[in-house]
Amino acid sequence: MATFIRPPSSLSFLSSQTPSSLFTKPPKPHTLKPISNLTRCQLSTLPILSFDGTKVGETSINLKSASPDTARAVVHRGITTDLNNKRRGTASTLTRAEVRGGGKKPFPQKKLGRARRGSQRTPLRPGGGVVFGPKPRDWSVKINKKEKRLAISTALASAAVNGIVVEEFGGKFEKPKTKEFIEALRRWGIDPKEKSMFFMTEDEVEDNVVLSSRNIGTLRMLTPRTLNLFDILNADKLVFTKGGLEYLNEAYGADDGEDEEDFEEETEEGTEAEEIVVPPSDS
Repeated sequence: MATFIRPPSSLSFLSSQTPSSLFTKPPKPHTLKPISNLTRCQLSTLPILSFDGTKVGETSINLKSASPDTARAVVHRGITTDLNNKRRGTASTLTRAEVRGGGKKPFPQKKLGRARRGSQRTPLRPGGGVVFGPKPRDWSVKINKKEKRLAISTALASAAVNGIVVEEFGGKFEKPKTKEFIEALRRWGIDPKEKSMFFMTEDEVEDNVVLSSRNIGTLRMLTPRTLNLFDILNADKLVFTKGGLEYLNEAYGADDGEDEEDFEEETEEGTEAEEIVVPPSDS
């Protein structure tokens, strides 16, 4: 004869002394590192050269830079985002269903001894469709505004060792002359065959300077509106004007007005889980 055993109650299997290892505190909520560990201020000293190429003084550039552990990843994400956003995404090919023609079977299925074929527009034939060809798509990638600014300032801070500051030279060119601009580059210690980047404010850009430098294929002249990460990383030499350097220190410097609280995540009060206490069973 079968006997039935009554199952225990929900808490009857617990002894009066509950082991403490069963009920422990869960780990504390994850908190982000403070801003001081994510960014740093990188100070560099740059020489000031006159239009004749003589050194007239020194100045400093103090930019916010990412920490050495994350600087490479931040700059890489910034440059890949820029390159992806430049893609138009208009490449398109025709599949065998979209290409013109191919409606008639070229020859009978049997009796000719040839391989069977149902259409002349098969991908195996010239003029046929394309298998897995490109289609129009959107290549744009989103990046946070602060992350993009940090990537630009990090790239500028790392490339500042190859930079110089020149005095105002807009009025030195009476007429557009590429030869005179190349001579000025050599006086500043820049080889015209090297890739160079000039950065100046929009007020300092003169028509004769733009016309004199636009035929030099290795030179890029940028303003705050056209400053980009690719030209910074691609240049071998960086040339700043005094106005351009002041803009960089103000816009990308250590005191750019950003609040450190935006990068921190504080733990709210009362979120820590308390230890669970189970009363002893009435056994």
